[in-house]
Amino acid sequence: MAANKTRRKKTADAPRDAVEVALGLFEARGYAAVALADIAESAGLSLAALLRQHPGKSALIATWLGRIDAGMLDAAKTAEDETPRDRLFEVIMARLDLLAPRKPLIRALGRSALCDPDLACTLALALRRSLRWMLAAARIETEGLRGFVVRRGLSAIYADTIRVWLADPSEDAARTMAHLDKRLRQAAGLLGRLPRRGGTTAETVTDTH
Repeated sequence: MAANKTRRKKTADAPRDAVEVALGLFEARGYAAVALADIAESAGLSLAALLRQHPGKSALIATWLGRIDAGMLDAAKTAEDETPRDRLFEVIMARLDLLAPRKPLIRALGRSALCDPDLACTLALALRRSLRWMLAAARIETEGLRGFVVRRGLSAIYADTIRVWLADPSEDAARTMAHLDKRLRQAAGLLGRLPRRGGTTAETVTDTH
């Protein structure tokens, strides 16, 4: 009996996931108004323990977005016989589906980043990493100068799609999907033919069946 009580107490006192705690606090209070001490206390951690896990508020955001990327790679359903356009469409929509529960937070972080250089830098680096993984999931290898052009093009498409997505009130994201499909089709003139693994050339990102 005593052992069961001790086990229940340890479970109740177990630290919470600092990332999820931080996201909840950022949503409730705003990013700038939340202190590291608030996150540590709410997560049941000492400041030292929080530091060992996440060396700052922006690091918590970076970890969260890294989890989103991993979830995107797990969720995206792509096939070798699909066109690059179709694969990119699936990958990007998989990421937006994972971000959807935090849409208000994403809006707020965008505003906070305008006056917080550390957060702005974190979001920019996270986006660069995400773009590489999106292209990898779509089976598009992009190295060198051509890869730089492809990533820049995809960055513009993604940023424009996020803008539409944030204002899209529909539960099925129909407006977002239509906009993304249109932008990927338009990208043919900008991106040209995309390289596959091994340096060979694939069909264009906007080819259709």
